[in-house]
Amino acid sequence: MMRYDEVDLHGAEFRECDLTGARLIGVVMQDAVIDGLVTNLVVNGVEVTEYVEAELDRRHPVRVLIRSDDPTDLRQASRQLHAAWASTIARIRRTHGIERRSVNNEWSAVQTMRHLVFVHDSWFRRCCLGSTELFTPMGIGPSVEPYRGAHGLDLSLDPALDEIVSVRDAQAAELEAWLDEATAVRFAARAPVPDDDVWPPYARGRSVGQCLRTVLNETFQHHGFCVRDLDLIEAQNAP
Repeated sequence: MMRYDEVDLHGAEFRECDLTGARLIGVVMQDAVIDGLVTNLVVNGVEVTEYVEAELDRRHPVRVLIRSDDPTDLRQASRQLHAAWASTIARIRRTHGIERRSVNNEWSAVQTMRHLVFVHDSWFRRCCLGSTELFTPMGIGPSVEPYRGAHGLDLSLDPALDEIVSVRDAQAAELEAWLDEATAVRFAARAPVPDDDVWPPYARGRSVGQCLRTVLNETFQHHGFCVRDLDLIEAQNAP
């Protein structure tokens, strides 16, 4: 483990870093932003994770539905997420070109939606349905090899917003049709992940419900990222 003593990290950015077990002692932390998988976080002797999680649930009740074991709740979560994205897409259409703008080195709105195309293909079709079909070419997957451009992904593509929305609408309809027939027993069953080396490599051994929740959580989280960045872009455009 590295140790930093009296180092000026003002303005530093840590992206996709594992800070598990990190200890920040005697630090000055003002205007800091932490965004990620945070558990067991102690600030000045107070474990704050439960406070944060409770506030997030209050702001976004769909999170509670996503965690539920009740098929009815999961169906409702899926529909709410699709409706939220539909509202955001309508917002995007009101400002020409905003869908391809990015801030703070984050994905643009179209890149975010293309990633969700990939999430559906990998975590729903492969892990919940057991599909071995190639992924939708426009999808954006992980940046690590050998998965980056594998299994049908075409990194040279630059699809228009309407094309991406059409694919996402079809995927949402596919998911909701499956959810209409799914039961708690099915959610508890072992996920039928094909025995090959295609993404996601760590899905084997999970239940169908766990894989479904990955799809729903990704849809929720990336919607939040997209809205956050749209707010920043519109604030920059404001007179």
